[in-house]
Amino acid sequence: MANKRDLKKDINYVFGDIIEAVYYWELENAEKPTKESNAIIDEAIAGFDELIARVNERDIEDPKAHFKSINKDLETKGRALIDRINKLK
Repeated sequence: MANKRDLKKDINYVFGDIIEAVYYWELENAEKPTKESNAIIDEAIAGFDELIARVNERDIEDPKAHFKSINKDLETKGRALIDRINKLK
């Protein structure tokens, strides 16, 4: 990880792409939001808010480990949401 700014950009891109994928799914399939697609979008927004708040924390004893754990959580949450998108019917 290069710096805090790059981590924030990664968080923004990952969750933005997930939300965009849900919108594309809605356009291709039902042309209206479903409970499942809305839940994915809500979870993506909540995940974004949580990770950005963690990035902006000030009093960190080990910054390298802190940002590494944020990056790992980003990957985990992103993969889980992508799996849920793939299971939409």
